[in-house]
Amino acid sequence: MRNNGPAPAVWLLALLVSLSGCGGGGGGSSTPSPNPTPVQEVASCDVASQKRFVDDVIDDWYLWYGELADVNAADYDDPNSYLQALTAPLAVDGRDPGFSYLTTAAADEAALSSGAYIGFGFRYGFDASNAFRFSDVLEGSPAGDADLRRGDKVLAIAIGDEFETIAELGARDATTLEVFGDSEVGVERRFRVERAGDVFEVTLLKRELATPPFAGQPLLLSRAGMDPIGYLHFRSFITDAEPLLVEMARTFRDANVTDLIIDLRYNGGGLLSVAEQLLNIFAGELGQGEDSYRISHNDKRTSENVAVSFEVPDVALSPRRMAFIVTEGTASASELVINAVSPYVETVLVGSDTFGKAVGQYAFDQRGCENRLRLVAFETLNGEGQGGYYTGLVDTGRFTLCPAADDITREFHDPEEASLKTAVNWLNSGSCAVTSSAQKGVSTRQLSSDWSLRHQSQLIQGRSPWLQ
Repeated sequence: MRNNGPAPAVWLLALLVSLSGCGGGGGGSSTPSPNPTPVQEVASCDVASQKRFVDDVIDDWYLWYGELADVNAADYDDPNSYLQALTAPLAVDGRDPGFSYLTTAAADEAALSSGAYIGFGFRYGFDASNAFRFSDVLEGSPAGDADLRRGDKVLAIAIGDEFETIAELGARDATTLEVFGDSEVGVERRFRVERAGDVFEVTLLKRELATPPFAGQPLLLSRAGMDPIGYLHFRSFITDAEPLLVEMARTFRDANVTDLIIDLRYNGGGLLSVAEQLLNIFAGELGQGEDSYRISHNDKRTSENVAVSFEVPDVALSPRRMAFIVTEGTASASELVINAVSPYVETVLVGSDTFGKAVGQYAFDQRGCENRLRLVAFETLNGEGQGGYYTGLVDTGRFTLCPAADDITREFHDPEEASLKTAVNWLNSGSCAVTSSAQKGVSTRQLSSDWSLRHQSQLIQGRSPWLQ
């Protein structure tokens, strides 16, 4: 009989653009906090002890512990590959396609507090004509400081002394690692960029970055004879978002906003405490005292199950209608918020179906070591007990989808951007009228880590697997 293993830290794991996890921690008093369990001191932090640590925790806490593969730990050279082998049966149907993994406590906490990483500060994709474009540029990053913008077309990249066109890089099957370099401070790349017919070159050096939670400021979209629409592009549920969300709510409240567009197209999730804050802003007054969301564990850990109630924050909104802009990159805490608010507010999804991450992870630290195990340990449900959106929210049949493209040729706030235009149209008319650009159809499937430029350019609107 394996022991109960170490007690988890109070974190909810979410999904980054790479589809690897990032975790979230407490901050609200109602955030679920598992009861402590005994932990044994470890004699070492070698590979064998790390695999034993995985065994101890997974048998007790894993949400589907009864469906783990029967594999021999000795057959695997490292604990992460062993963990992936154990959870392989749950990857087949999308319940755990890599959500459980090992990292270090320092790396985990840095990513969750500020979204920290080393890079250039942009996302990218291919438009309907397979042109390589920036799809998001982080404020205060090397790309942002160079005045690069969403929609800018990249014509060529210089890995060394000479530029190579995107077609040339694709023809020789250049990988993302070669094109963008290691995740190390000081890595340099030059980009030849086209904007509105003008061509210019910029040199970017990677540095450590904090991801701004918002893309730009919350906006008031005016409309004749009606109160404005509140628009927010929300990148990530990280600690740095908390004061910004309060200011967002104050701005929208003071402008009498009752119709909201929340743009979560690239938001892979984050901290449960921040999701709870957002839910209270949106529906605290509407659902006061009722269940906001529920956390459900395996049958060994039912005592840890939690129902979290709505609370009215100091600054609250009472929206009548909400349009959420989503893609397959929308996951975890983003899906939790949509699922939890929908019983209280008329809701529509705009774009394409969400990723389908209906579970959360706890952080388990190996005593005396730097290792942290992020393990799927619970399912998230809304206050009515509805969850199970493992193939996306739309696929549950409980949500209306207005199909629209993620038009990366235009900035997020451009009134002609297909997703924003469709969302505004629904709020104004109640109709899911499809724009011409939305009718073209796009692929939003995520790409594997062995992706290359040549392969991705064959996928219309292919998404980058990493935030660069």
